Amino acid sequence: MTRASVREYISAVRERYRRADRRGKGNILDEAMQVTGYHRKSLLRLLRRRESGGAPRRPGRPRRYGPAAVEALRTVWEATDRLCSRRLHPFLPEVLGILQRHGEQELPAETQAQVLRMSPATIDRRLRPYRSREGRRRCGTTKPGSLLKSAIPIRTFADWDETGPGFLEVDLVAHCGESTEGFYLHTLTAVDVATGWVDCQGVWGKGQERVGSAIHHLSQRLPFPLRGLDSDNGSEFINQGLYDYCQRHKITFTRSRPYKKNDSAHVEQKNWSAVRRLVGYDRYSSKEALERLNRLYELVRLYGNFLQPVMKLQHKTRHGARVHKVYDRAQTPYQRLLAAKALSVPKQKELAATYARLNPVALLRQINQSLEQLWALADPQGRARPSDGR
Repeated sequence: MTRASVREYISAVRERYRRADRRGKGNILDEAMQVTGYHRKSLLRLLRRRESGGAPRRPGRPRRYGPAAVEALRTVWEATDRLCSRRLHPFLPEVLGILQRHGEQELPAETQAQVLRMSPATIDRRLRPYRSREGRRRCGTTKPGSLLKSAIPIRTFADWDETGPGFLEVDLVAHCGESTEGFYLHTLTAVDVATGWVDCQGVWGKGQERVGSAIHHLSQRLPFPLRGLDSDNGSEFINQGLYDYCQRHKITFTRSRPYKKNDSAHVEQKNWSAVRRLVGYDRYSSKEALERLNRLYELVRLYGNFLQPVMKLQHKTRHGARVHKVYDRAQTPYQRLLAAKALSVPKQKELAATYARLNPVALLRQINQSLEQLWALADPQGRARPSDGR
């Protein structure tokens, strides 16, 4: 039977089915199964359906959030660069106020109240249709340095217990495309373990002097004193120049264990979220690309530290093969820095003025424009340009 024939047959016997007693309904179902070939449960649903032919009412509770609230949530989500729900949820009141202050979003009081009532699970469900993922393989370029290894103590993931700002994990990200041959740019990534404050600096190659100079410039930009530095075992970090620099400035210099990336879990995570996720895996080797890269990182520094909440692991327990992790409430690195009370009064006023003028929508637009300009300078994959002044 065709579907149209089945609908006609069901419409003809529906009223007779509703008026019949229990035994009669069973006989009608047996007959309908033989005529249509449908499963008994499918026939029950069709016979109980309304005469108009419409679908029965959706089971469960009615939806509490209308299209306007979902669209407002999506606007906030896009303005925060698609944060996960557990990071976005505690930041919703703050970011809604920022968007309204800069005229990017005007919401009725009822719609705003609906958005603020959403739980993290509801946020995930409402945003599920808009999510997408992508990624590519990366190339590793770290070469071990043997000099001074005995003088620089090993710091493991379990040993890191600094509660105040100033202790940074650093690493290099190679912009080499599909080949590590020849010359290409790098990014120096640094993350403060206590607050999650992230800073990136483009580097012309990975020579020891240039990496050391990038670390110095980065330390000058930090809103707090640089107290500790932890790196991997690459020769760009494990060298006499950087060791002497840390000694002169009374900076604790440690290194992770070879081939143990979890010792530097904080900076490894930021290598993805602050560099790879934005810049990608293309090859860059020109001075113009270096200037564009550093201009991009100026914008990302503001956007990430002032407008991107992060969660910190409080503790974890193991139950057999399962590990249960407990995180604290999501806060931006700026909020964590204020809570640590490690800033001088002038620096607090400076950061507060910077935060007050930030418009997340406009800032994200500038980041996307900078990315377009940077991507236009990418080299063909796998081909190296000759370097000048390496």
